[in-house]
Amino acid sequence: MYNQNLGKLGEKLASEFLLKKGYQILEFNFKARYGEIDIVAQDTDTLVFVEVKTRIGDFYGEPVESILPRKMREVIKTAEFYILKNKIDPDWRIDVVAISLNPDESVEEIEHFENVTL
Repeated sequence: MYNQNLGKLGEKLASEFLLKKGYQILEFNFKARYGEIDIVAQDTDTLVFVEVKTRIGDFYGEPVESILPRKMREVIKTAEFYILKNKIDPDWRIDVVAISLNPDESVEEIEHFENVTL
């Protein structure tokens, strides 16, 4: 349960961060049989599929280090399904928001990586 709560906190912090950057949040936790996309957003004319990784401390490494090629393939397949399901033909990309928290769950750092590829 702790990981789910941490994930939800990360998604909330990431969405607030993206809203401040001018993104429009379209959807949270889009699920398909391939996987799940944490946040679907719009950045001007580009549809953005956002993977959020949140960590407290660095015992298990930096948040972005936990995104393995297998996870990226799942996100790509799920994004492609989202596009097909919604019958749209947008410019799109995958972003990663990596959040490092202090032990008291205050934000230490938020990093935003745009147009992440394998």
